[in-house]
Amino acid sequence: MSLPIGEIEEQVRILTAGCVDVITGADLRSRLERSATTGEPLRVKLGVDPTASDIHLGFAVVLRKLRQFQDLGHVAVLIIGDFTAMVGDPTGRSATRPRLSREEVDAHARTYIDQVGAVLDLSPDRVEIRRNSEWLAGMGMEEVLRLTASTTVARILERNDFAKRYADGAPISVMELLYPLLQGQDSVEVRADVELGGTDQLFNNLMGRQLQEHAGQAPQVVMTTPLLEGLDGVQKMSKSLGNYVGIAEPPAEQFGKIMSIPDALVPRWLSLTTGWHPDAVDAAVAELDAGAGVERNAVKRRLARTVVDLYHPRGSGDGAEAEFDRVFKQHAAPTEVDDVEIPRTELPMPIGPFLNQAGLVQSNKEGRRQVDQGAVRIDGEKVTDADLSVTAAVDGCRVQVGKRHWARIVVTG
Repeated sequence: MSLPIGEIEEQVRILTAGCVDVITGADLRSRLERSATTGEPLRVKLGVDPTASDIHLGFAVVLRKLRQFQDLGHVAVLIIGDFTAMVGDPTGRSATRPRLSREEVDAHARTYIDQVGAVLDLSPDRVEIRRNSEWLAGMGMEEVLRLTASTTVARILERNDFAKRYADGAPISVMELLYPLLQGQDSVEVRADVELGGTDQLFNNLMGRQLQEHAGQAPQVVMTTPLLEGLDGVQKMSKSLGNYVGIAEPPAEQFGKIMSIPDALVPRWLSLTTGWHPDAVDAAVAELDAGAGVERNAVKRRLARTVVDLYHPRGSGDGAEAEFDRVFKQHAAPTEVDDVEIPRTELPMPIGPFLNQAGLVQSNKEGRRQVDQGAVRIDGEKVTDADLSVTAAVDGCRVQVGKRHWARIVVTG
């Protein structure tokens, strides 16, 4: 028996909230109505190439959209792109990406599956996890040729990144041209009703619609979510840029990073990272618009607590907030500081390399710059000499760079 029209419309509102593209809205509504009538859940596909070890909040945006489908009774079909990861997604690339080994991909895939459980319902009737090597690795030349015959070079070159590289005379390998076809074939193999992805995946996901039609299937609904800006408020969140919040990071680290985002970013993060109902997001944004500095800070703190509680046991957000206030309001050292071992044979060592080896800065040059800016303290004492040579006397000391980076030094040997 079909659901009342109002209930279907509410589902459409929830599922499309925060989306950039919905192709098409009418198709989504039709499929939801069909599912309600037949009792057969939609198969909602999300593909991820395991090219790194950590999942950050940027990728969690689309994972949360997938969870919304699960909460409405549908099946998440998570494609671990272990085969396509070795090809390399050319999206946004100005040059061919180095290929990953099978061992690297398998290691990343294991961590991905562990981490998605922090967002998705992994109950057997709510998720189907597949590796696309199941159907892509065994394709023979005849099957590959049949796949390439389903589109044209002109169509592939419509992709912005390919078009730009072609215009600039930059190399484009034939392997890269095949990538959208391989990802599209995933949709055919799992008979996806809906495919989710970031806005940068729109072309690849539309290719899935094209290949499904070519295979005699109803074309999937394509829904894209925004790319989340990172901590700098400018570039998209990326581990390589260092502007990310990992979903597996400790509560205090997550809370502190979120409190550091520009205020202008808070409304967008409320919408994309909390999993809140659209009405709750609208209410919080209204508080931001109407409030003074104290009220706006309270909303940001609520955002940070919410995100921490999403990925850690309930109440972790409150604990992370208390730790944040201890460090940033009371100027006390964190309750827990990681130990970093430095071999005695490597001391004395210039302060720049020392901070780099301790994992507190990204380079020796940055270490010196942090000293010049007055951001480095050893056991509470500010370091003012960028030419300082650190000796074994540092054993047991707590070293601080800026407000959020700490380490306790253990001299070994």
